[in-house]
Amino acid sequence: MSTENHNHTIRAKAVKAKLPAEELLYDLGDFFKVLGDSTRIRILYSLMESELCVCAISELLNMTQSAISHQLKVLKDAKLISNRREGKTIYYYLADNHVRSIIGQGFEHLREEDRG
Repeated sequence: MSTENHNHTIRAKAVKAKLPAEELLYDLGDFFKVLGDSTRIRILYSLMESELCVCAISELLNMTQSAISHQLKVLKDAKLISNRREGKTIYYYLADNHVRSIIGQGFEHLREEDRG
């Protein structure tokens, strides 16, 4: 085995030792799939500004309440949003600052690409 191949093998083993468990990598892939829908991104971005009810999000995005409710369920199942009830109205908001950071960093990354 050449020295160069040996170095590649050592590097590969070092990287493999640091890889997260396969199940965690699949979960991360699923997490990014949730973010792969522009409607859900629009909802998350809207919730960065203010907590909102389904009817407000529906009006804001010009979509039916049923379509918005479906997307909210996906986001809630992914633990990206939470909600609170006030009388008969349910208000949705970002689950935590991680979500705000992820969306913000995504936009920052895109702006960098525009400048580059």
